[in-house]
Parts: sequence; C-alpha cells; structure tokens
Amino acid sequence: MRRRHLLAGSLGAASLGAGGALAAATPAAAKPGLLPRIPVRTGLDRLAEGRWSTLDGQRVGVISNPTGVDRRYHHLVDLMHASGRVDIAGVFGPEHGFRGSAQAGGSEGTGVDARTGLTVYDAYGASQAKWEQLYATAAVDTVVFDIQDAGARFYTYIWTLYDAMVAAARAGLRFVVLDRPNPIGGTAYGPMMTAGYTSGVGKKEIVQQHGMTVGELARFYNGEFLPAEAGASVRLEVVACRGWTGHLMAGDTDLPWVLPSPNMPTPETALVYPGTCMFEGVASISEGRGTTRPFELVGGPGLDHHWSDRLNALGLPGVAFREAYFTPTFNKFANTLCAGVEVKVTDQRAFDPVRAGVAMLVEARRYPSFAWRADTWDPQRPYWIDKLTGSPRLRTMIDAGAGVDEVVGAWRGELAAFNARRRRYLLYPR
Repeated sequence: MRRRHLLAGSLGAASLGAGGALAAATPAAAKPGLLPRIPVRTGLDRLAEGRWSTLDGQRVGVISNPTGVDRRYHHLVDLMHASGRVDIAGVFGPEHGFRGSAQAGGSEGTGVDARTGLTVYDAYGASQAKWEQLYATAAVDTVVFDIQDAGARFYTYIWTLYDAMVAAARAGLRFVVLDRPNPIGGTAYGPMMTAGYTSGVGKKEIVQQHGMTVGELARFYNGEFLPAEAGASVRLEVVACRGWTGHLMAGDTDLPWVLPSPNMPTPETALVYPGTCMFEGVASISEGRGTTRPFELVGGPGLDHHWSDRLNALGLPGVAFREAYFTPTFNKFANTLCAGVEVKVTDQRAFDPVRAGVAMLVEARRYPSFAWRADTWDPQRPYWIDKLTGSPRLRTMIDAGAGVDEVVGAWRGELAAFNARRRRYLLYPR
C-alpha cells in the first residue's frame, strides 16, 4: 500500500495566458541587503489564473511529482481537484513517486492518493507501450505534464516526458506542458549523445547540459524525434512562463525551490550536477550520495588534499574547490571516510559545470586507485561513464592522458550544431 501523505494549505491565485509571449521582468521586492528577485510566473500559475478553462470537457491525466507547485507550495493536482473544474482521470508518478517518498531507482507503486482519492499509476520506468496502456486504462483525452527539471541530459524526468509524448502521439491524445524555468539557465554545454550509447539516462541526441526548459525540450522532441519514432508529432501545447529569460538561474527568480529528487536538495546542487554526476561512472570515487551535499561533495578513500590543490591551480572560471572530508551514510563507501573536494560555484554565469567535471576526472585519473565503473549487465557497453557522456570518447581520451582543453575541444563542433538545431524551438530570449 502506498504511503499516506498530507499537504496543508488553502488555494492561492495563479495565472493563465495563451502562447509564449514574455512579460517584461521587473524586480520584485527584496529584504534589505539582498538582491531583488525577478518575478516569474510558471505555466501552472497561468493555467490556474485562467480557471483551468483550456482543460474544459477533457478527461485529464497528470504527470507530476512534488515540484508541480505554485509559489505558495500548493500542488497542481490538489489545486485542480479542489477547483471542481477539472475531470482528473488519473495521476502518473515518475521515479521517486508522485508525492516523492521513494529514493533513487524507486517508485511509490499504484494506489489511491490519500488527499484526493485519485488513482495514482506507477509510471517509473514505463516503456512507450506501457504509457499507452496507462492512458487507455485511465481513459484520458489530454495529458498534462508539470515537473521541474534540473537541466542535465541524465536527469530522467526529461525522458519520462519524451516517452509519454511518443505514447500520446500514437494514441492521438493532446499533450499540455506547463513550463518551468531551467534552474541552471539557458546555456548549453558538453558532448552529444550518440545512437550507440542511448539508455534511460539519455535516450536521444541532445547535449549533456541542454540549456532548455521542459517546454522547449517538448517542442524540440516534437519537431526532431517524434515524427520518426511515433509516426507523427503529438498535439502539443506549451503554457509558457512569463518573465523568464535564459540568463536567469533559480536563485535569480522569486519562484520557490522544491527538491525534484532526494539527491537534488538545492539549486546549488543543480548547478554542479551536469559535471559532477559523471562521477557516477567512477567506481573509486563517491559523487556525494549519502551526504548532505550530494554532487557538491566528491571524493574517495584513495584521494588526498593534493586533488583540491591541483584543481584550484587550473584557475577554472567561476568555481573553487574546497578540500573536504566526508563519510557517506549510504551508496558508495558507506561509513567510510573519503577525502576530496566540495565544489563551490563563485560565479554562476562564468561557470561551465561540464568543463569543471572533466577537470576533476582528469586530475583524479592520476591517482593509482582510480577505476571506471564497469557494468557487468551490459557487456557490449560495459562503462557507465560512456552512457552518461554519450560515447566512449571522454573515457578513452582521459585514459590516454588528454588534458582538459583537449577533451572539451573534442565536442565544440557538435555543441555548436546543437545550438543551431535547437534555436527554432526556443521560447525565451538567450
């Protein structure tokens, strides 16, 4: 049986408008000594302000998790249900579950939501065929997607979006994305996924830090991938944000932060994640799971203080590496003292997280204890780092002694091509 959850609160005002037009950003009031926050309205805010009218007469299936909230932390599903204006046919929970009670690689199962009495379907790891089955079981006409992304290719909610869109296209359903800002901005970084290395952490050809909102990604998927995979594009509508531009990070706006997964606790975690998540592909080094600063604390039993010294000597823009020691409570090296670094972003706009992650790998490779993670369940593609980065290139270059500039330079052309390809699907100024 699913866990029971309670949410407190009355209904707050939000807003809906049509299309993707942007309102001029004006500074919000700020406490003395703090920079003013830019007011931003999400797709949810705009849909609710319009009293859900775009969903009139539809049986609606909602794909969401705890991040689908307004600025007063009221959840999309709870707002819809309390309004009495939306016929919610079912809710679909991704990894970690609809209410967010499951750890990485887990779900809440299928059951009845305690607050609303709605059926919540377990959609974690659902194939496209499974999505079609779920839609048919719930008898939905329109699918609504509202999940906060973290901005990296290997953050799995964007592939939940992709598979759900493909299934909706095949079933002839309408698909509505309630957009939210990309918390790490609109700039793309890193290597391209290649067809031979696709997996659940990267199903299609986008770069490692895609620099797009989920609404923009949905438009990109719909134009670039769905016609070939689904036989047609889906009937897509994106309820765009107002007030967001691609240079804004999560801390620049007045929107609340809700951790989108248990190991993504803060916006600072999201900033470093496109780079430090690559340490999931290293067996000898913890990426900080099991600590209070996952992906910001990185280290292992075989490292020492020289790692931070060498990293700081590189003079990478926008980042400093604090010598750090930690003992994870679970995952790699549980209950074992690790030496390493805390990644401290000093200038968000100068910081390239993928370049920083490459530098960390290059310098860590010098230690005798260094070992890539080998996946015995996938003998044809045995290295997890290859699935994370999209090909064997990064691993083989680092093993051969390539420096940071050489590794990063190897994907310059494909990154430029991706930036050109995505331009027509963007909704917000860059």
